[in-house]
Amino acid sequence: MSEHSGSSGGELVQLLTPQGERIDHPDFSYSGSDDEIAAHLRDMVLVRRIDAEATALQRQGELGIWTSLLGQEAAQIGAGRALRSQDVVFPSYREHGVAWCRDVDPLRLLGLFRGVDLGGWDPHAAKFFLYAIVIGAQTLHATGYAMGLEKDGEVGNNDPERDAAVISYFGDGATSQGDVNESFVFASSYNAPVVFFCQNNQWAISEPIERQSRIPLYRRADGFGFPGIRVDGNDVLAVKAVTEQALERARSGNGPTLIEAFTYRMGAHTTSDDPTKYRLDDELEQWRGKDPIERVKAYLSRAGAIDQAWLEELQAESDALAVRLREDCLTMPDPDVAASFENVYAEQTPYLAEQQAAYAEYTASFEEGN
Repeated sequence: MSEHSGSSGGELVQLLTPQGERIDHPDFSYSGSDDEIAAHLRDMVLVRRIDAEATALQRQGELGIWTSLLGQEAAQIGAGRALRSQDVVFPSYREHGVAWCRDVDPLRLLGLFRGVDLGGWDPHAAKFFLYAIVIGAQTLHATGYAMGLEKDGEVGNNDPERDAAVISYFGDGATSQGDVNESFVFASSYNAPVVFFCQNNQWAISEPIERQSRIPLYRRADGFGFPGIRVDGNDVLAVKAVTEQALERARSGNGPTLIEAFTYRMGAHTTSDDPTKYRLDDELEQWRGKDPIERVKAYLSRAGAIDQAWLEELQAESDALAVRLREDCLTMPDPDVAASFENVYAEQTPYLAEQQAAYAEYTASFEEGN
């Protein structure tokens, strides 16, 4: 990355204004076609519908909790679509859009929040690891995995089919966690091929960003010796361009990058949170004017790349997705509770097997009416 676009540049990278106008940037560009931009719009609309349906399911008692991504669709789709198949993702607990980009069935996300599994997707096949509930812990996992890629010679080969990078997602609140800062130290010291992607949605639950840092978050990278950059997190084109460059830098063996996607959480932190207790309505309305979906829709409509028929077809697809998720969620089988004893160790110990058998016998006694 050039100095202009790095931590000393001090500017917000933007390629699409809130009004839906394309603009140029000296260091970043989006080279995709309008058809590809329309595909990003489809991604964002469907992911927002997944989020809305999951929130409704939780309100109706069908999910224990849900973490909304409302307003952060561009940050996740832009970064998710920048990945190559061999790249590896370590998410937090809000990356539903990135999961979508990695072909993880959203029903598997609902299963986790419904409490019927611990994340029912195959993390190795999807190259998308399980959600991390402990804030910031996934950055350590990502850094260690990236160090392993470097040791295994999977970076710096000038081979687009082989060279790989790791990306870890976290929020602004996580930057105050020791795990995240320790990850920065190791990633820098070992030149690990990892991209740290911070979705700065302005609120760490009820704590504003002003209480998290005295300087913009992307400048934290300066102290660790690698580039940091701030991108308009509601601009899917800019996010994709910035993330592509950071990932390529990592794959080429040039080490880590910190991306701060400057966005906003328009919903609650989780469905157990009430944001009206700590933020003003005026702030929310201001950010609604920067809606990531509406700006892409405005651009594509003016360009003649989409029309009303296209939007109606997308709406029908969105409705069908919502129906499938609801029906399949409500018919998810309850887990075998005794199965929680499995896969604790590579080889189950006799003591654990004895516990499992005793617990299975105990739970069976309720089914027999004893």
